[in-house]
Amino acid sequence: MGRLEGKRALVTAAGAGIGRATALAYAREGATVLATDIDAAALAALAGVETRVMDVRDPAAVAEVAGAGPFDVLVNCAGYVAHGTILDCDEEGWAFSLDLNLTAMYRVTRAVLPGMLAQGRGSIVSIASAVGSIQAAPNRFVYGATKAGVIGMMKSVAADFVRQGIRANAICPGTVDSPSLRARMAALGATLPGGVAEAEALFLARQPAGRLGTADEIAALAVHLGADESAFTTGAAIVIDGGWSNV
Repeated sequence: MGRLEGKRALVTAAGAGIGRATALAYAREGATVLATDIDAAALAALAGVETRVMDVRDPAAVAEVAGAGPFDVLVNCAGYVAHGTILDCDEEGWAFSLDLNLTAMYRVTRAVLPGMLAQGRGSIVSIASAVGSIQAAPNRFVYGATKAGVIGMMKSVAADFVRQGIRANAICPGTVDSPSLRARMAALGATLPGGVAEAEALFLARQPAGRLGTADEIAALAVHLGADESAFTTGAAIVIDGGWSNV
């Protein structure tokens, strides 16, 4: 019997990276999964889960998907990594990152939470980052600010609803190998003499563990937080970064 047997889970940004790995891990552990993403083609490649196109920035689309609940577990995975300092971040860039990285999680959580409250149980798992209130990183100004907000939001939800059977936790990954990371490496590599290889070496150089994390490793933690085995865990910001922030 799977660790998530009998649970219905909603996973956002499930088309790639951590979201995809989490949706598949949840299905393997027995959950009934509704996997959403803005990319229909990416969802089409998922097997063993129900899929639906959803833009987390669209309140109407979020409300429609929430209506397919109630859900026992919500995993918020949507996000965007912007490069630069505060001086590189104009108001348009600030508004975009704030909406996708933080407001979208507020939007989905607020839509799904009433169904959880009605059934007296629920686990909300949101992907934050080791970058933010855990650790600063150069040229990650708006990303760090929004991911720190994710941690604060989960702590607040945990405090407000713990007596009603709701748990809320943040996962704070370090550098994880994903299509998004590979795209950032390619962009950085275009500016370096050594190209993508030099860019990858720069990312690896800051990893005490000597390697990047994997999406499956983050998904394994998301399974634990969605399962009843973590019933006493709420309001936590759990760092999984290969020692980057504390070694």
